[in-house]
Amino acid sequence: MTPAVVTGNVYDKYRTSNPLYRTMMRRFLASCRELLATVGGTRLLEVGCGPGDLARHLIATLPALAGRPYWGLDLGLGELAQARSYNPEKGFVQASAYRLPFPDGAFDCVLACEVFEHLDDPAAALAEVRRVASSHLLLSVPWEPLWRLLNLARGSYWRDLGNTPGHVQHYSRRAIRRLVAQRFEVVAERRPFPWTVLLARVAAPA
Repeated sequence: MTPAVVTGNVYDKYRTSNPLYRTMMRRFLASCRELLATVGGTRLLEVGCGPGDLARHLIATLPALAGRPYWGLDLGLGELAQARSYNPEKGFVQASAYRLPFPDGAFDCVLACEVFEHLDDPAAALAEVRRVASSHLLLSVPWEPLWRLLNLARGSYWRDLGNTPGHVQHYSRRAIRRLVAQRFEVVAERRPFPWTVLLARVAAPA
């Protein structure tokens, strides 16, 4: 049976008016943009694209992406409709991270930003990402336990000890590197507070 995927984007960090969170988002997006700019190739897949905010930002700020094939997938039909409206020249499909509807090695780079903390079986999803990735993975997760402490500091999710709804995995920086290293070789890391952003490449055969 395919494991459930729990989504929990309950705070709209892309459109917040909070100046602190806007600063944090600028740094997060700059880290993603900087790492992706180092990746060659022409075919990109974003797993867990949500309403297409990250895609819209990257396409607008990295001119090389404008002409590249860019696919996004998510479970929510409403979010996919929004993603298509933001990025009408790109492709968006409904699918699970556990069953990517693409052939082996179909993409030069797979993006999975703010996804793996929502997955019941991250190792299975990582294996599927590796199957379709011919070269690189760009991945981000919240940095725990700091993420939960920040939620508590702003008075959120007290009953859940600061855990954001839908977060079923809680990654320290060591833990997310260990997971990614099961299938990829980590080549760069950025630490925009309070996230961990990793760029990894397909590991050479042993």
